[in-house]
Amino acid sequence: MNAILIAVVVSFLLAFIIGVLLGVFKKIFYVPVDEKAAAVREVLPGANCGGCGYPGCDGFAAACAAGKAPADGCTAGGVKTAQAVANVLGVHVSAENTVAVLACQGSKDKCMPRGCYNGIHSCAAAHEAVNGTKMCQWGCIGFGDCVAVCNFDALYMGSDSLPHVNTKKCTGCGVCVKTCPMHLLFTVPVSRKGAVALCSNRNENKAVILKSCKIGCIKCGKCERSCPQHAIKVTNGIPIVDYALCNSCNTCVEGCPTHVLALVENII
Repeated sequence: MNAILIAVVVSFLLAFIIGVLLGVFKKIFYVPVDEKAAAVREVLPGANCGGCGYPGCDGFAAACAAGKAPADGCTAGGVKTAQAVANVLGVHVSAENTVAVLACQGSKDKCMPRGCYNGIHSCAAAHEAVNGTKMCQWGCIGFGDCVAVCNFDALYMGSDSLPHVNTKKCTGCGVCVKTCPMHLLFTVPVSRKGAVALCSNRNENKAVILKSCKIGCIKCGKCERSCPQHAIKVTNGIPIVDYALCNSCNTCVEGCPTHVLALVENII
């Protein structure tokens, strides 16, 4: 009986001592919680996609609370999240949802392969090793690095060996944009209207372009000359549109001999 009582007393004393020590350690190692950062973290989607440029949602929330990141920096959350973060921070934002667009139409039946590639099936590896796998050195390699990094299942590889964007799922986070070694993906506001060039071939030699890709920009300048609004200009081999002037008249799209141009509102 005495042994049982001793065991109970010792257990109680040990529990009491451990409790006191835990309380002391808690005081010693206490880390103040930034209430503003916690409030920002609460309204974030929790995707931890890195599209904001910070190491996950916690990093972005801390940066917002410290004034180092903008309220609309969470591209994955879109306008709703941006407004929620702005409310926490007490600022105003005029954010807009964006989606990714691929500036290449060089599918396997339109863009000639350079040869048989036997290396690692990664766009980054193929670009580093042999500068791509197609005759067009600016074309999509087609191994789907962008698809692999998409956290929202918004990208998929088509039967044409090109990545396709599901605009209903795309949040415009920009991770695929950063991943593409050919820099073929870019984001546009969902309200954008006007023409866009779906080609990144900067070669000035028309014969070489036609030989390597049936749907590449041949730098004929017809789009620039025919635009009634003077909203398009071929710069560094690529038609660039001034959206402040473009009114989606479709003249350049209809006149392009290789069907490089399209209206943004028709593809997003």
